[in-house]
Amino acid sequence: MSEHQLNQISWNKLNGLGPEGKSPYFQQDGRTFHALVAQQFSRPMLEDLCSLATCVRKIAKSREGCSFLQSRLFDKRAMLYFAQPSTRTYLSFDSACQTVGLDCMDVRDSSTSSEVKGESPEDTVRTFSSYTDLIIMRHPAGGFAERIAWMLSNTSRPVPVINAGSGKDQHPTQALLDIYTLERSFEKIGGIDEKKVAFVGDLKRGRTVRSLAWLLTQYENVKMYFVAPQELQIGEDVLAQLDAVGVPYEICYEFETIIPEVDAIYMTRIQDEWDIDNESSLIDTSEFYFTKEYLNILKKDAVIMHPLPRRKEIDVAVDSDPRAVYWRQVRNGMWIRSALILSIFGLDGRVRDYYKEEIS
Repeated sequence: MSEHQLNQISWNKLNGLGPEGKSPYFQQDGRTFHALVAQQFSRPMLEDLCSLATCVRKIAKSREGCSFLQSRLFDKRAMLYFAQPSTRTYLSFDSACQTVGLDCMDVRDSSTSSEVKGESPEDTVRTFSSYTDLIIMRHPAGGFAERIAWMLSNTSRPVPVINAGSGKDQHPTQALLDIYTLERSFEKIGGIDEKKVAFVGDLKRGRTVRSLAWLLTQYENVKMYFVAPQELQIGEDVLAQLDAVGVPYEICYEFETIIPEVDAIYMTRIQDEWDIDNESSLIDTSEFYFTKEYLNILKKDAVIMHPLPRRKEIDVAVDSDPRAVYWRQVRNGMWIRSALILSIFGLDGRVRDYYKEEIS
């Protein structure tokens, strides 16, 4: 057994740890078993996953390659448990599972499960684990995926859990696809190292920003800019993490002034699903929209990103500009999630071998 397996720690002790302290317990036998927080991914792990995603992407271009990939996990099943609305993340994971041959089941609304009869969410997911070999879950409660991973690791049949969005705190696989998109975008100009990245919009409640900001700390001399109205600025806990590892950042309130300075702009929408009294409607965010005119002051090799869905924060006229890579982000999600699943099941080596033998 791995030294850090989750059945070797109580839930209270695990829950009392910060994301970095928890991360080693999500490994098993030297590899990722549960994918729950961004902090569990080191730079070597990110580089391995990105290179594996590229192998999968290129193998899948041929009929023979697709057949090879689909034969990797044809004997396994996955449960997509989405207790929160989702389009891209759900379809991305569903496509990733199909790419590597996983047969999928899903529950996309807890009102269709026995939770409406009073069953606890924990018992619901424990039931799923009886039928499946992997659980991919999105839940509105922060930390719930970690709770489930700990619970399933303390059964006779541990099942890996992938966090597909957890409350307002984490969205690690979105951050993985964002890193993969940045790697692909900057591969001819030195990669992610030395780049300047601006996060714009609702940073206070954007879990994608929280996860990606941490992953960017794994790269050399990256500077981050947090651009938002005062009411929606990034949380002090995120800044404390950046301070702890000595990563430079700036808090900004004027969007236009930083556009010419940065290499990547990560736009986000207002997360008003977390409103209590419709407070977001009282905040003027119009100065934080990316308009077509801003393309004239954006660097020629910069990129515009967005985790989607969008509202008005990016003008649709921007979509046709080659620097707008948010639609590439969507497709990249399928490849990086395929790579993550293959890695969890220990099949990354065989895929790399096939790539070397048949593609490269």
